This record gives sequence, C-alpha cells and structure tokens, in this order.
Amino acid sequence: MTNEFVSFPGVSALVTGASRGLGRALAEQLGAAGARVVLVARAGQELERAAQTIQARGGEAHALPADVARKEDIYAIAGAAAALVGPIDLLVHNASSLGPTPLRLLLDTDCEDLQKVLDTNLLGPFRLSKAIGGSMALRKTGTILHVSSDASVSAYERWGAYSVSKAALDHLSRIWAAELRERGVRVLSVDPGEMATRMHEDALPDADPSTLAAPSDVAARILRLLADPRVETGSRVEAQKWSAL
Repeated sequence: MTNEFVSFPGVSALVTGASRGLGRALAEQLGAAGARVVLVARAGQELERAAQTIQARGGEAHALPADVARKEDIYAIAGAAAALVGPIDLLVHNASSLGPTPLRLLLDTDCEDLQKVLDTNLLGPFRLSKAIGGSMALRKTGTILHVSSDASVSAYERWGAYSVSKAALDHLSRIWAAELRERGVRVLSVDPGEMATRMHEDALPDADPSTLAAPSDVAARILRLLADPRVETGSRVEAQKWSAL
C-alpha cells in the first residue's frame, strides 16, 4: 500500500517509538509526504539510522534520543522538537512497552513492572500531550494520535499490564478529545492490529510472521485516516479495517 495521494507539506510531526516497527514506518512515510519529522526513541543508533533513511530520500528528519517514560525528559523533548521543526502540528504517541517477557499472569506481575509499563504507555503520552497540546490549543490546530491495541478492549491472559495501560490510553484519548474539541485540536486513537514487529515477536515468539501485517502497510492506512477530515475527534479506529469512504 502506498501513500502517493496523501500529502503533509510543511507539517511538523513528532513520532515516539520511531526507531523501528510502526513508529519508524510512520516517520518514514510522513517524511516522504512532506512533513518535517522529529523521531524520538531510546535506541540512539537505530533512531539515527531511521532519520538518515528519511534524509536520504529527500525528507527532513531529526533524531532525538529520549525516553518518554522519564518525566524529566518530557519538556526537553517538547522544547527540542519545537526548536528543530517549529510548533508541533502532529503528535504521534507510538512508544510502548509490553513489560517483562515472557508475559506474566497478573498474580505474577510485580508492582514495579506494572508501574514501568504505565510510565511508558500512559503517563508518557499524558505528559507529552500536556507539554505540546497547549500550543496546539492556542493555535487552534493540531492532531494527537494514540497508538492503541486490541488488548485495550479484549481480556487476554498474561497481557494484563499492557492491556490495562492501553485501555487507560484509549479513555485518555477520549477525554483529551472532549476537552480540546472547541480548541480545534483533533485527538484520535488507532488500533494497528497485529504486525510483524519485534514487539510482537517478543510477546508471541511462535507466531507465523507471514500471517501478520507489514508495519509499512499499516502506516499507510494510518496516514490516510489522518488526512481524512471525516474521521472525527474522539474516534477509535481499527486501522486494518478502515478504508476511505
């Protein structure tokens, strides 16, 4: 799937978890569509390679190594991103943590491990939206996208910490949408479905990769729904079932 008809010229975008998987695919396709992209992740070398790939194809990309789970990194991320590409128009919360693998039953999950998952999957997006959303509200424009999961609505054994964090993220997205609707900021949640990523392999090492979607195909769908004004703020969309009307 390609995005030859989707364009984001001059859009300032920040994508977390952008060193690999869906985050990298989103960053690469945004760069190809004309966006100025800031890539954030903990893995500095992988992140730099991802940014260089975008640059080699003629796009603007900046690698910003940081950890969204760290409260002290949040305003540094927001400030550096704005300095690099200007006020952020599109904020993509893609960074995510499964917690310890092999995945554990809740009874076997340490409180500290649950906290770490929440720090990355819930508190990080909350803090970063607070740091960036105010500028969007003042400018009366912008989009915040939360990458969710089917685990947010279905109860799977051993996925407890991850599922709890994603269910809370979905509702956080709806609340942001309700509070920012009159400020011109669109807030969406997207379930990308099962993809052939390192995270999926960590969670389900016996899964057949040939049965899983390619991150690039899912990213293409996500960019198309982002570009469609008919996708209303507060929506939760299943990317692999979505198609333009």
